[in-house]
Amino acid sequence: MEHAEGRAAARDRDSEGRARSARPRDGLGRPLPYGAPGVERQPEGVPRSPRETVDEAQALLDAGKPFHAHEVFEDAWKSGPEEERELWRGLAQLAVGLTHAARGNTTGGARLLRRGAAAAEEWAASDGRPRPHDVDVAHVVAWARELARMVEAGDEHPVDAAARAPRLRGR
Repeated sequence: MEHAEGRAAARDRDSEGRARSARPRDGLGRPLPYGAPGVERQPEGVPRSPRETVDEAQALLDAGKPFHAHEVFEDAWKSGPEEERELWRGLAQLAVGLTHAARGNTTGGARLLRRGAAAAEEWAASDGRPRPHDVDVAHVVAWARELARMVEAGDEHPVDAAARAPRLRGR
């Protein structure tokens, strides 16, 4: 028991005491050994306008960092207006789906791409805005479903995250 307690006490914590690994991460969010050079993590809880959220997420997706884009969408999901939370949650799931596909996780990648597409599509249908904050929801949904199909078919394994990044504002 003492060993387990010692391990728990040694866990990395953030300034509020929540468990948060201080290990460096690669561009797909995978932990690297302590001391290894990694990609700077996205700060959490950053208030952004919807336009800033889309701009920052698109830049991260284009750079092949969908894990980091998901963190940007997650901030919008958790801090944005209640009526938009499902849109941001769906976009976060799409970014995580791309992350898993790029890591070589075919099943998880395809599942999350479809789940995110369904959430974004359902939100758009209930909200009535096809381009909230200039996000082309129909285009992003079609991208996600096509990528899920390709991932399951083994057309590209693992997926090149930067090359397969969605265009959030459409073509």
